Amino acid sequence: MWFPHLFWIAVSLTAFWALGAYNRLMRLRTAVVQAFGGLDAHMLRLLALLGEVAVARASDRSLDRTRDVPTAAASAGDRMAALEGAAVQFSASLAVARARPLHADALAALVSARSVLEACWAAAMDDKVGLPGQIVAAPAEAAGGAGHGSAEVDDASGARPVDKSAAIYAVQPLQIRWSENMTHANHAIEAFNEAVRQYNEAVAQFPASVLARLFGFKAARGL
Repeated sequence: MWFPHLFWIAVSLTAFWALGAYNRLMRLRTAVVQAFGGLDAHMLRLLALLGEVAVARASDRSLDRTRDVPTAAASAGDRMAALEGAAVQFSASLAVARARPLHADALAALVSARSVLEACWAAAMDDKVGLPGQIVAAPAEAAGGAGHGSAEVDDASGARPVDKSAAIYAVQPLQIRWSENMTHANHAIEAFNEAVRQYNEAVAQFPASVLARLFGFKAARGL
């Protein structure tokens, strides 16, 4: 006589548990997406900084066509071109990850693109002469007017030699902004990875793992 009542009580408890477990999984998955949104904001600021450098470098390339470019400046220009290419690839990977922050392949591609970008930035800033031409020209002229770090014009080529003190003057603000952005981004990555860890634990925990498989909840990937 009590069996039907017990059966429906068990069904009701199971339904309430399933609803609660499903809502928890949804909440944790949403937390992962929101955490990636915070990281995305810092990455966009980083791309904006790289965009400023690219615009300045584009102006410098237009001047390179009208004058002979010293070997050191040409080498620095190659490093800048590599940095611009890495920025384009990183932007594309970020766009894919933004659309699919829970997809492991998208996150893996973003990690790879970020590593390449960091390496190219370090190469462009190497020896503090990674930004030739126009980016260095304005600080060099200012330094020359003050009587410090002035550079003579090469009579044969009409090109100004790379002034290392002026290059340091030009690069330091960019490096500071890069470092600040990367610090904020690293904090955002820690928050994202923590959200991923909590979500993955919930997906793998029995008996919620059964519900996760039933509704298509899959483990995410950290950065």
